[in-house]
Amino acid sequence: MGLSVIIESIVSLFIIILVGVYGARKKIITAQINKGLIDILIRIALPFLILSSFIFTYDDAIKSNVMKTFFYSIAAYIIVIIVSYLLLLPVKNDKKTILHFANVFTNTGYVGFPILNSIYGAEGIVYGSIFNMFFVIFVWTYGIFLYRGNFEKKELKAELKKVLLNPSILAVCAGIIIMIYDIQLPGAMLSSIRSIGNITGPLSMIIIGVILSDVKMKNYIKDWTIYYGVTTKLIVIPFIVYMLSLLTGEVSKAINSVVIMTAMPSAAMTSILAESFDKDKDYAAVIVSVTTLFSLITVTLLLRIIL
Repeated sequence: MGLSVIIESIVSLFIIILVGVYGARKKIITAQINKGLIDILIRIALPFLILSSFIFTYDDAIKSNVMKTFFYSIAAYIIVIIVSYLLLLPVKNDKKTILHFANVFTNTGYVGFPILNSIYGAEGIVYGSIFNMFFVIFVWTYGIFLYRGNFEKKELKAELKKVLLNPSILAVCAGIIIMIYDIQLPGAMLSSIRSIGNITGPLSMIIIGVILSDVKMKNYIKDWTIYYGVTTKLIVIPFIVYMLSLLTGEVSKAINSVVIMTAMPSAAMTSILAESFDKDKDYAAVIVSVTTLFSLITVTLLLRIIL
């Protein structure tokens, strides 16, 4: 994929982000409306995009890569958790918790899937879906543990139930069944699934624009942890993951997709859970917004290197 195509894809997403900023500034998209858009994205559009990505002709190489992606994804999360913990030793208190969460949990849905789709098409979404499956599992277990600090047995069971019933997890399971048994869906159903899934990219970028529109960066200009956190999230960690991926001796869309996913900006869940657990929600919102903004540059450079 040429650099011009990569830049065009990123710029296209950025333009849609500006539409979201405009909508928020003009009060067309209020906080309440944006919450509804997020629900539509997570519960409807993204699962349909994931499901549609599994519906195409597979060869044995792709099926093999799907299995490998399970191991690549688990390995990536373990590596990121360890590296992030070590890099954040100088940071203290709530900021350390927020930055660690932000490092580990990337924006797979809002940014990752649209970028993978623009680069690799449906095949990239398949690999990204496997990575996203582990995102959902880890965010509702390890992620909640980070913010809360502990789990009671009853609460752990409830969280695990949420994981298993998450629409994205169910979409992955349905997609794998369709892939294994080569199930042919009726044309009308297939068209509907793809049409709904196709709104994921534009909708996710509009949501990010709305989030960015409300950030008061001037309050954090002198906070060194912001700069340190953004550098570790967007540059250091993706670079380490990429270098370690080279040790496998394999160059494939599967392993590249996992590397790309680790390089995405911080997940919106960073600020959502920070607010839920009273962990400096404004600081978390700044981290999400700034990593999203600067990822337009860092992701473009990363794609230029690995593609």
